[in-house]
Amino acid sequence: MQAQILAPAAVLVVWTMIMLFWMAGVRLPALKKAGIDLGARPGGRGQDLEGQIAPQFQWPAHNYMHLMEQPTVFYAAVAILAIMGAGALDVALAWAYVALRIIHSVWQATVNKVPVRFTLFMLSSLALLALAIRAVIATAFADPSALPA
Repeated sequence: MQAQILAPAAVLVVWTMIMLFWMAGVRLPALKKAGIDLGARPGGRGQDLEGQIAPQFQWPAHNYMHLMEQPTVFYAAVAILAIMGAGALDVALAWAYVALRIIHSVWQATVNKVPVRFTLFMLSSLALLALAIRAVIATAFADPSALPA
């Protein structure tokens, strides 16, 4: 199951890159429309654009930043489980996490109604918590004699 547990992580990596291009595809035209010349400005950060362009043009950027935060814990848990030997439940939890994060991304980047977004976030967080606990169990209670040499 080592390869199977890595597949959801690989999909989330690809999804993160899709969100990067989505962000650029929405934000750059909005900047042009707002008359903001990036070449004339000193270096800044994305959040500096808050209030300068309409909020819906920032939503994909917000989601992209979210994909740089909590999923780092997901990648660590997946790596631990891949090393220790993932089971079918681990793989199912990993896919559930990724599916919920993708749905969360699409929702946040388009509709962005907080109650639904929060529900999706909490459901994905519960899947991640279960994965994290399983990673702890896999390592803390591992039989060293059963591990590969």
